[in-house]
Amino acid sequence: MLAGKKIVLGITGSIAAYKAAYLCRAFIKKGAEVQVVITPAGKEFITPVTLSALTRKPLVSEFFTANDGTWHSHVDLGVWADLMLIAPATAATIGKMANGIADNMLITTYLSMKAPVFIAPAMDLDMYAHPSTQQNLEKLKSYGNYIIEPATGFLASALEGKGRMEEPDTIVQFIEDFFEKKSPLAKKKIVITAGPTYEKIDPVRYISNYSSGKMGFALAEECASRGAKVILISGPVKLNTIYPSIKRIDVESAEEMYRAALEYFPQMDAGILCAAVADYKPVHYSENKLKRKTGEVLDLKLTPNPDIAAALGQIKKPGQILVGFALETDSERIHAEEKLKKKNLDFIVLNSLKEAGSGFQVDTNKITILDSLGNVKDFPLKSKKEVAKDIINETIK
Repeated sequence: MLAGKKIVLGITGSIAAYKAAYLCRAFIKKGAEVQVVITPAGKEFITPVTLSALTRKPLVSEFFTANDGTWHSHVDLGVWADLMLIAPATAATIGKMANGIADNMLITTYLSMKAPVFIAPAMDLDMYAHPSTQQNLEKLKSYGNYIIEPATGFLASALEGKGRMEEPDTIVQFIEDFFEKKSPLAKKKIVITAGPTYEKIDPVRYISNYSSGKMGFALAEECASRGAKVILISGPVKLNTIYPSIKRIDVESAEEMYRAALEYFPQMDAGILCAAVADYKPVHYSENKLKRKTGEVLDLKLTPNPDIAAALGQIKKPGQILVGFALETDSERIHAEEKLKKKNLDFIVLNSLKEAGSGFQVDTNKITILDSLGNVKDFPLKSKKEVAKDIINETIK
């Protein structure tokens, strides 16, 4: 659930700051990106070098860098993050957060934060139990923040009681659970096809198209980032996946993609057919390289490949979602509507080669979505990553 997530980790002046190193390590091992914002007092308990080495990012502590005046924007951090965690959070920081006392970079970042904020208090038992601390925590809850209750145990004061910052593994699990509950795709299973297919003529030649696979891979990454388990059936492309929840199956021909899609789709919640599958393949494959003969015309006979979308549309069960793609060069809307109905799709994503920046071998796309209820929605030109978000949002609806 944390793969690809952007986390701002706020660290304050507590002996429990050493646990922040374990938090950084745990988040990064799970695929998250971590930016540390630390108070001046926090740097007395854990060194910037340690945290920077773990996160592979410079720490943010002051509003600007003293030697060159570089400004650190708390507003940018607030927009960048998927989540902010303040761990450890001292009584002083909790009081400032509750009352909007923006006298350091951490508090201004908190006040600018657009993402959910989690707070893990760490202090002595009497400080934690004090009415002012409890009132501040209740105020922070009323603002929509999440409090990760401290544990009961041995404290730095040599006393025992409630106030010990929760252990890093428990905090990480708490946040993973939050993202899982938040995402409507959590634990959903989705099969996605991507890229071209190669239809062999002889050992050195094949029929194919210009598909790079970028759109299909962007869809797989978007689904995985929202907690889905993805089966990615890909034709030959030069792309990599980054999420451990993506199971990649590499195929070459349309026949291989067809067999893989039929195998996996019955167990899926949804199928997204983004691959540019060759409609035809050579009737005969030559075991030896075909030689050119002067003046002779090569007669290459082709036969239709199996229709993956039509086959899955026939076996689609109630509750399953099936999404198709149509890349057209003429009468785009008419051809897309025909394909939508003929292949029993829930909706189809139409893109046209007439649109600049749309189609193969580019990082952008301009799409129209047509659904089985007759709704049509046009989208502006966007990056394929942003287009993937739009398509998955429609799938969820």
